[in-house]
Amino acid sequence: MSRNEWQEEQQRVNFVVEEVKKREIELKEKLGDVKADVLDIRKRFWDDVTVNFDTADDAAETHASIKQQAELMSERERSHQHDIKQLKSLHKLKESPYFGRIDFLEEGETEAESVYIGTASFVDKNGVDFYVYDWRAPISSLYYDYGPGPGSYETPTGLISGEINVKKQYIIRQGCIEHMFNTGITIGDEMLQEVLGGRSDSQMKNIVATIQKEQNQIIRNDRGKLLIVQGVAGSGKTSAALQRVAYLLYRFRNTLDADQIVLFSPNPLFNSYISTVLPELGEENMQQTTFQDYLDFRLGDEWKLEDPFNQIEYVLSARNDQEYQEKIESIKLKSSLNYMQIMDDFIVSLEKGGLVFKDVIFKGQTLISKEKINHYFYELDDTVSIPNRFQMVVEILLKEVRKVELKEREQEWVEQEIDLLDNEVLMKVHHKVEKEKKKDSDSFYEYEREQEILRALVVKRRFKKVKEDISKLRFIDVPSIYLNLLKKSLPVKQQDQSMDKIRQAIFPYEDATPYLYLKGKLEGFQVNTNIRHVFIDEAQDYSPFQFAFIKNMFPRAKLTVLGDKNQSIYAHSKISSFSALESLYDEAEIERYELTQSYRSTKQIINFAKQIIDADIEPFNREGEKPKCWKTDSYDHMNETLIDRIEELKKSYSTIAIICKTALESETLYDEIREKLDVRLMKKDSTGYESTVLIIPSYLAKGVEFDAVVVYNASQSSYNKETERKLLYTVCTRAMHSLDLLYVKEISTLLSAISNETYVQCP
Repeated sequence: MSRNEWQEEQQRVNFVVEEVKKREIELKEKLGDVKADVLDIRKRFWDDVTVNFDTADDAAETHASIKQQAELMSERERSHQHDIKQLKSLHKLKESPYFGRIDFLEEGETEAESVYIGTASFVDKNGVDFYVYDWRAPISSLYYDYGPGPGSYETPTGLISGEINVKKQYIIRQGCIEHMFNTGITIGDEMLQEVLGGRSDSQMKNIVATIQKEQNQIIRNDRGKLLIVQGVAGSGKTSAALQRVAYLLYRFRNTLDADQIVLFSPNPLFNSYISTVLPELGEENMQQTTFQDYLDFRLGDEWKLEDPFNQIEYVLSARNDQEYQEKIESIKLKSSLNYMQIMDDFIVSLEKGGLVFKDVIFKGQTLISKEKINHYFYELDDTVSIPNRFQMVVEILLKEVRKVELKEREQEWVEQEIDLLDNEVLMKVHHKVEKEKKKDSDSFYEYEREQEILRALVVKRRFKKVKEDISKLRFIDVPSIYLNLLKKSLPVKQQDQSMDKIRQAIFPYEDATPYLYLKGKLEGFQVNTNIRHVFIDEAQDYSPFQFAFIKNMFPRAKLTVLGDKNQSIYAHSKISSFSALESLYDEAEIERYELTQSYRSTKQIINFAKQIIDADIEPFNREGEKPKCWKTDSYDHMNETLIDRIEELKKSYSTIAIICKTALESETLYDEIREKLDVRLMKKDSTGYESTVLIIPSYLAKGVEFDAVVVYNASQSSYNKETERKLLYTVCTRAMHSLDLLYVKEISTLLSAISNETYVQCP
């Protein structure tokens, strides 16, 4: 570009930055006034409220006055929060007001409009001229979807077509243009090179300046009920998902709130990694959880619950266990939709018989026997659903309890407990009787009445837990019913493994979701109709059964699932999980996308890693060093090599991960080298990390990226099963700039087909 053109562009940046600064000053003054208003209203709240409860009309007037004052304070506080949010947005625009520009000539117009695109909109005081358009605005999609030439974009009123005359990209820092270039249909390599060539840190960055056309389509798609994104490692699936959340909150800002969106992520570390993306874009974070957290919430009070990390640790390290193969087969069955059908057939059989009940106990004695409850249930009309019949049984049982309550008032234990009551309770009852007495001054009547009330009170307190247990259907013995299901559906060896643990109040991970499904089918499902969008990241880690369960949990929600079939490393997850999920929807409700280009890693790392699984992955054209494979003679030698290599990597990189196969191997290595190297051990409950050297098990590194990765012990003795091929691919693709593999004597045969031209063999 000519010097004059560069100067003109910089002048416009200067103009916008100055306007932003002026608006910032005005807003700060306004914020001070609004804050003072809020404090004043809080201070004078009761001064401005007329309190009078003498009559019903006075009480109603008082209530209205309090409500009016509260609404005034609430409105001022909302205004204050809105202005704070806007101030944060202005601060970012001041540093970098925009990153893109298109000159668009709309059909029927004679003059093209210059559209500048940034992270937030910025309009003149009159609200007419846009200095900057929000990247989520309808017109901004032209920037992501088209190069110079014909283009069109959707608006609420219809399609607008025209011609794009100019398309530019900018990198602006602290109000100065550092890079500027014309570009075509894709966001130019220059911009991506600048962004991707930077160092990683412990937080994911937003990608709004480098969104590619295929990612933009995912972000803005609001059609189907199920949106599936199948993308290779580093293809920007998660980034696109988070920008999609931001887009949905912008597009439907009058009807959708952040708390109506939930993201299921793979682990707490991942939650921390992505936590700053939405706030950076001026949006509140959606609800973030893991599927394990949900299972813990539902079952954790009653059971010790195994998690998927316990399961994969077993799968990766217990191959010599005599019961290993039966365990794997049991996991696979319980993860399938076929098992859900087996369960449905079993539940239908329970309509006629086979339910197991528990006695209703009071003071250590059977109040209502399980046989009696069984009789009550099965004498009801069997055309009524099981959950509805249980509600009818609840009413029957509560009536029985009320009858017993009346009889119990005369028992001796009641008198004993009255003697233990607090004086405060006794005085309250005494005053109550005093008010009732009125003209009758018979003190004997007063004593009898007090005793009557106290007896009723004591009995009511003692029966409260009984009634609560009945209302919450705790008389159903769901664990025993589930054990009966296992007896009918599994071979004996598989039965024994699960049943032994469940009898010890330990729930295997593969049994938790089926158990909750059975519980829901019997008692009625706990569904959440408030959630409108559910995002599932690392979706290849979910089983078909879990997908069906989640769909049932959120009946009004649209699902966005993101995954990579080549990173399916769990025994309970299958390539067929996605097709099983699709089978739960009509074809017209499904939108599919496939991302094949990887942006995370250098060309050299991808060319190495893709040979592990023989996958069709297009590396982004970012050059780097070839991966290095280090042969060592012993474990001590491997550890020495590791320490030397890490010290070298620390000179160039901020985030370095030593990825071990299992948690046990990670802990062992940590104990062996922590005196010689400053490292941090990451565990399944770790929630975040700073820029440092980490030791992390393979399955916890999923979804996260690091400047440099060292694959520890890539030996034949460690990675020697075909089922571990995807695991090895997954850990290698965590690396952005540097990849090293250390092994003892013989490297894994899973790497034997890799061309020696794509890596460097080190002694």
